[in-house]
Amino acid sequence: MDLSTLLSESQALTAHLAPNDIPSIHLGLEQIEAQSRRLVTRQAAAPADTGKASYLLAQAQVDTGTLANNIAALNTATTFAPLQPLHDTDVAGYLRHAHEQSIISTIEEGRRDTLLEFKRVLDERVKRDWEARKKRIFEELGERSTLLAPEGRKRTAAAGTARPGEASTDKQQARMMEYDGTIAALNASRLAGVAYPLLTNLQEQTDAASMTHQTYQFLASIVDETPVSTAPEHLGSFAPTAGNAERKFARAYLGDPERREALQLRRQITVGAQRSLEAQYWDVVQRTIAARPQQAALGGDPSIAAHIKAYLNVKFYQQGSWEPRLELIAGQPLWAKLFYLIRTGHPEQCLQEAMLHENAISMKERHFVTYLKSWLSAPNRALSRSERNPLQATYNSHILHSPDTDPFKLALFKIIGKLDPARRSVPLVTATTEDWLWFQLAMLDEDENGGLRALSEVLTGYGERHFEGTTKGKKGMWARVLLICGQFERAVAALYENPELQVDAVHFAVALAYYGLLRVPSRAESSDVEILSTNSAGLPTLNFALLISRYIRQFIRSEPQVALQYVYCICLSADQGEVGKEQVEIAWELTRRVILMAEAGGEWVDLVGGYRPDGTRFTGIIERDLKLLKLDSNPNDFAEHILKRAARQSEREKRINEAIRLYHLAGEHETVVECLARALGDQISEPTGGVPGGSDEGEELANTAKEVLSHYERTNRASGKAREAVVKLVRIRDARVAKEQGLPERALEIMESTGIFPTENDNTTINKKAQQLRDYDEVIVRNLQFFLPLQMDILVELRNRRRLTMDATAQHAVKILVDKALALQKFATNIKYSMSPDVHTYLSRSVVDLMN
Repeated sequence: MDLSTLLSESQALTAHLAPNDIPSIHLGLEQIEAQSRRLVTRQAAAPADTGKASYLLAQAQVDTGTLANNIAALNTATTFAPLQPLHDTDVAGYLRHAHEQSIISTIEEGRRDTLLEFKRVLDERVKRDWEARKKRIFEELGERSTLLAPEGRKRTAAAGTARPGEASTDKQQARMMEYDGTIAALNASRLAGVAYPLLTNLQEQTDAASMTHQTYQFLASIVDETPVSTAPEHLGSFAPTAGNAERKFARAYLGDPERREALQLRRQITVGAQRSLEAQYWDVVQRTIAARPQQAALGGDPSIAAHIKAYLNVKFYQQGSWEPRLELIAGQPLWAKLFYLIRTGHPEQCLQEAMLHENAISMKERHFVTYLKSWLSAPNRALSRSERNPLQATYNSHILHSPDTDPFKLALFKIIGKLDPARRSVPLVTATTEDWLWFQLAMLDEDENGGLRALSEVLTGYGERHFEGTTKGKKGMWARVLLICGQFERAVAALYENPELQVDAVHFAVALAYYGLLRVPSRAESSDVEILSTNSAGLPTLNFALLISRYIRQFIRSEPQVALQYVYCICLSADQGEVGKEQVEIAWELTRRVILMAEAGGEWVDLVGGYRPDGTRFTGIIERDLKLLKLDSNPNDFAEHILKRAARQSEREKRINEAIRLYHLAGEHETVVECLARALGDQISEPTGGVPGGSDEGEELANTAKEVLSHYERTNRASGKAREAVVKLVRIRDARVAKEQGLPERALEIMESTGIFPTENDNTTINKKAQQLRDYDEVIVRNLQFFLPLQMDILVELRNRRRLTMDATAQHAVKILVDKALALQKFATNIKYSMSPDVHTYLSRSVVDLMN
């Protein structure tokens, strides 16, 4: 847009105004500029300095005149000029100045870049932490998207997917149900005292092409798990001498990291991870050859070396020529061939191939075959210092810095001599993440450079973004990296951060706990939100119990028996001293929670056992599995730590029927009747529904009380005030039900059978009944202000019925009712326990009504 167009558009802004109202001014740009200059000249000049500022500054010993002169003389054009003038012929001075300016500029750029990177990382960290905390808050509130309704997982899996958004949830539930059987089989093996190939069986429940499947395979290789079948139905045929892998590595992993067994464990982790990467790559070789058979040109040679040669044909032979960086020996890329024989886990075949072409190799690298033999026969594949020195010299002299060096020859020298470990990448050799990881493991030496622990620091320094980035197909790679370097707790936490992998995270944690490769925190060091923390020694710990409790709450109501199988796994860490004791106590707490949750579903009898109609006791699932909860040493521990505490919790939650049954199973017969008395006393004044055998809570409680009383009478148990109170309370409730059903005669008979109230208007009898209250249970005395009006209501109702027929018999019956009412009123007056004045008023008014 030019100025003329802008001027025309500005004039159009006032076109809608009437021309007679506001006169138009038509000025050109030059005229506008001239008018602006005239306006500027009309502005009053700035007031002259009055000297007040200079006077005030002078008091502070500031020379304003000198400062003003210095500022006026300041020349910013020389800001970056040398302090000393440079002559045109001073080349050294010019270069020195340029060098200094370059350093200053580099520092400034580095500072600016660091500041920007810091702000970016800070924003990213704040966002990530907020998302993680928000997710955990939702989890604690029970609002997780994967959380099932109380009806359970079975119904969800059977119902199918109603909406597209539910597909992932249903898939998760299906996997959870598949894993259930594996965990149950694990616990059956633990009870039988035999080893169980847990990782192998968990792996079978996953997709063979998934990252999780491969990670299970990695961990199985690390722990050297034997994939034998131990189906639960065949466990009886296994002798205990078959070995038990439970907590196999706990002593080495949880003990002093400087001990020999800890060092050996780190070596096993390294070898196991390396072996798994090698098996994985051998599978890649075979699949590559099968996918491009013509280019591979395998022929009829079934040897491993032939397969590697065929793989090299596909990978590096294009359009009639080999990759330029490969050095050909005897007409083939022999260095690459030897490397891939080692890379795929065939070092012996590598030596055979090297021996076959020893003369040709010696012409290039005179002593290489000798180095290779020494490396294969060396303990832990680590050459001695004397053997490594000549290899190091050869490496430094013409291999490392030569631009024409075959990268696979460079890699072979580095691996055999474990040379230059800080140089972690080699072109062509470390092309993928798995290649890079294998190369780092192959270069490890536990006796030098920190070994696996140093590699762990390097990898954790790289972080998740370096290995996974934003690629969806690589989700779970970071967890695998952490597993490879022995960071098992961080690996599980990394899996758990991904909602799609949380089920796998739980089962990886179970497997690690089974083999003794999981460090759990103490109660003081654990968090109710974070599953990963650090102990006082600075080592990572995983809140395994929190992980299990979050997992089982999704099906604790619908499948309590399955939930128990996971709770048992918490006790795997029982051997960690005081922390182990805390884990066992947490397992007991969760067991009680399972029982309480199962009560609502009616399945808790299967868990805790019960009594048959003939009075014989049958055991439940928990009693069968006491060994898994570390409760098998003392027969009373189950009752003390599980049944009694669960009963007390049920009683606090007003689930009296369940509490009574649990107390009864625990052998607390006195507590049973005391609990019954308290519960009946609390409910005696609540509405009954008026239907005997109904489904209301009070009716159920009364039936339970009758069953318990009948059983205890036969077995002569729990005699005393509480038992007598239960008898009286049950009768009073029956009387109330009879009254509500229109049977006042029956109600009066039952009330008088309790023996609480006087039945004759005799002062001696009334005083005696009042004194007997001291021998009753507190619950009876406390409810007298309800019992007395109930008794009076029954008498009034009977009196009203007699009014219809006022013959001599009826008049005599009314007189008896009046005497009973007067006796009841006097009894209330003689009671030395406080009652509401309303009760006395009500009794007095009722007596007056009876007498009229």
